[in-house]
Amino acid sequence: MKIAIIGATGFVGSNILNEIISRNHQVTAIARNPKDTTDAGVHWVKADIFNVTELANVLVGHDAVISAYNSGWTNPNIYADFIKGSESIQEAVKQSGVKRYIVIGGAGSLFVAPGLQAVDTPDFPKEYHAGATAARDYLNTLKNEKELDWAFFSPAFEMHPGITTGRTGNYRLGLDNPVFDDNQRSILSVQDLAVVIADETENPKHHQVRFTAAY
Repeated sequence: MKIAIIGATGFVGSNILNEIISRNHQVTAIARNPKDTTDAGVHWVKADIFNVTELANVLVGHDAVISAYNSGWTNPNIYADFIKGSESIQEAVKQSGVKRYIVIGGAGSLFVAPGLQAVDTPDFPKEYHAGATAARDYLNTLKNEKELDWAFFSPAFEMHPGITTGRTGNYRLGLDNPVFDDNQRSILSVQDLAVVIADETENPKHHQVRFTAAY
């Protein structure tokens, strides 16, 4: 397959890139500051995601687009930038003619009780609230998208550099509710997140829905 990855230098994007490369696919790695490397099967491209025409031209001819776009957790304009950037990417994918579009969003929009999303609970970390709300609100926008074969992935609640399980290749899938283990933890390493996304790219199971995964 020929796969475009947006945000390929980030924490999530770089791990997805490594997993996709290991499966011998052709990758166009798109970033604000692309790497100066000659990795086999990877073509690095600098592109402005806010320039719809420019990005669409880069995406033409791919089998799937994976967006790991993040407007930056310390960005004071994280909410507005995430919404604007995500909508711009969505429009560029449509203009490119690519149908398969996988978005890595946040876990904050997962439902922890009927009608209650994690981002709206009192214990949700304040430092992540703006970014999580942006991802939730963009998901609501994406739900109205009928032209693209999209999927929105919400990571496990615990998915950060401190998860040391590495790549196990094991995970369990869910949709709008978090996946908990026997200890009532929703946890997944970034390496196994990459496995989930690579598996979904190769063998699509989720169409115009949100899904999640954890151990």
